Amino acid sequence: MPAKSKAQQKAAGAALSAKRGDTDKDDLVGASREMYDTMTEDELVDFAATKHDGKPEHTS
Repeated sequence: MPAKSKAQQKAAGAALSAKRGDTDKDDLVGASREMYDTMTEDELVDFAATKHDGKPEHTS
């Protein structure tokens, strides 16, 4: 499932970093914290790796 905005990619990247143990999960807030709690590492990789050409910064 590809990310629909650059903000989703950033949140997925932060959650993925915490899943892998590179950053502290207590530093996550908002969407990244929810992604950390509800998504698998593979799902987060798919979100974070989406090409960002033509993606809006945020979705409505």
